[in-house]
Amino acid sequence: MVAEASFIGLIKTTLIIVGGMVVLKFIGQLMITKRNINEQNRMRQAEFHLKKEKEHYEKNKGKISILRKDTIRNVQDVDFEDIS
Repeated sequence: MVAEASFIGLIKTTLIIVGGMVVLKFIGQLMITKRNINEQNRMRQAEFHLKKEKEHYEKNKGKISILRKDTIRNVQDVDFEDIS
């Protein structure tokens, strides 16, 4: 069997390859855009949490708060001396 290369077949193959490259480049750009949008949203959320933390700190500045933990009940005083 003899294979003949036609000009139309060459152009068709070239267009398919170029079209595939264009589609892959477009998908790549969409993925980069999505990553950038997600990163921007994460940065906004972190900035929001930092702002809320600053507001909470400024609101409670100078106040005293006592934190109690009920989980520690087996505490022993080890700073003692035996007087004999």
